Amino acid sequence: MRGRVEEPYRINEKIRSPRVRVVGENVNVGVYPIEEALQMAKGMSLDLVEISPKADPPVCKIIDYSKFKYEQKKKQKEIKAKAQKTVVKEIRFGPNTDDHDFNFKTKHALNFLKDGAKVKAYVHFVGRTIVFKERGEILLLKFMQELEDYGKVEQMPRLEGKRMTVILSPKGKIK
Repeated sequence: MRGRVEEPYRINEKIRSPRVRVVGENVNVGVYPIEEALQMAKGMSLDLVEISPKADPPVCKIIDYSKFKYEQKKKQKEIKAKAQKTVVKEIRFGPNTDDHDFNFKTKHALNFLKDGAKVKAYVHFVGRTIVFKERGEILLLKFMQELEDYGKVEQMPRLEGKRMTVILSPKGKIK
């Protein structure tokens, strides 16, 4: 029993319902007793596949099962390919970051947002600079204000250990 893989769909004799709704190509769609549905499938040299077991009565399709499995795999691959992967870019500031560096890093963050990536900006407090928490918060608030037209704030400035972090996500595709 160990290496056996359970099939996701019931086929042919494994279908337990006494009546099924039959669909498929070159088939009169309707509700049939299971024996008649199996005879129809065998007559076409195809399989009876239960595609919607929760329906009342369950929906079965007359199709070649191996072809059906192949198409399902193909659909799953397409869905996976279309799923957008979220990219998070980090930008690091110090509590004493001057205007030139700030503008330089803000420009980079703007480009990241335009490309559709999330931006995680943080002020890293090293050693005794932790006493300048207010400066770090002001810096991040200014950063958020500069980028408010391009990104929406997902997380307000929050102190986590020696880092004060803010997260921005793109508002949409910006040209």
